[in-house]
Amino acid sequence: MLGVVVAVFFLLRLVPGDPARMILGERATPESIAALQEQLGLNLPLWQQFWDFLTQLVTQFDTGDSLVTGTSSRLLIAERAPVSLGIVVFAVVLAILIAVPLAVAAARNRDGWADHVVRILPTVGMGMPLFWIGLLLIIVFAVQLHWFPVGGVGSGPGEPLRSLFLPALAVALGLAPPLIRSLRAQLIEVFEADFVTTFRAARVPERRILGRHVLRNAVLPTLTLLSVSTAYLIGGTLVVEKVFGINGLGTLLFQSIGSRDFPVVQGVALYCAILVVIVTTVAGALAALLDPRLRTTKGGRS
Repeated sequence: MLGVVVAVFFLLRLVPGDPARMILGERATPESIAALQEQLGLNLPLWQQFWDFLTQLVTQFDTGDSLVTGTSSRLLIAERAPVSLGIVVFAVVLAILIAVPLAVAAARNRDGWADHVVRILPTVGMGMPLFWIGLLLIIVFAVQLHWFPVGGVGSGPGEPLRSLFLPALAVALGLAPPLIRSLRAQLIEVFEADFVTTFRAARVPERRILGRHVLRNAVLPTLTLLSVSTAYLIGGTLVVEKVFGINGLGTLLFQSIGSRDFPVVQGVALYCAILVVIVTTVAGALAALLDPRLRTTKGGRS
């Protein structure tokens, strides 16, 4: 995580554009620009800026105050993070609800029409940029059908879910295709296993075989893929927020990049890195719960 923030710190300094000049505008005098640079500490040597940044990060867990508003970047992120986190969680749930039924239908009807359709859909979905998916959802479900609102998050009963549904669906439609492919392949492999043949010979109901045995064995690689896709998931959420006009971390990030608000950009990068670590850890814990072979015994054996 620290490596990500350090990399962002130095990369931001390579981007053309002076934060002081952007804050004051094009008509600012050299004297006023120099005064603001001194006030913000931008005239210090780069190593000194980095040391001050690192000290504040370690002691206060804060990447500094916004150069534009003067507000702590930690507070700005805390205001926006719940919305972005809601989209991430909602998108994962929707992606699973999309991927599992389609993968099961394809695996149970291998080489049938359902399998062919399911194999084509992920290819189409993976070839579409997220902002196009978002725009299509807005046109169909918000503009034409008026089913969902666009722009901001409502505060009435059930309004937050309605407001976040389309953004989460856009991210889910981008996340689901690789999950469908992975789960379909694993399901086909498990369906052909000897223990499934034994269960069928014993006349165990197909639904019970699928729910208790096949899915449990097939879902582990897909769960690993989901954890690996966390970076895409978070990046997609930031992009989709901009498309839907939602005031989350994505909007904050793009605004901060445009104004060269270094502390806020660094704070968002740190938050996203922490989120990646958390999701990966949770996915590993779930995999261990589903597969006892992944658990470590008290004696140190797997």
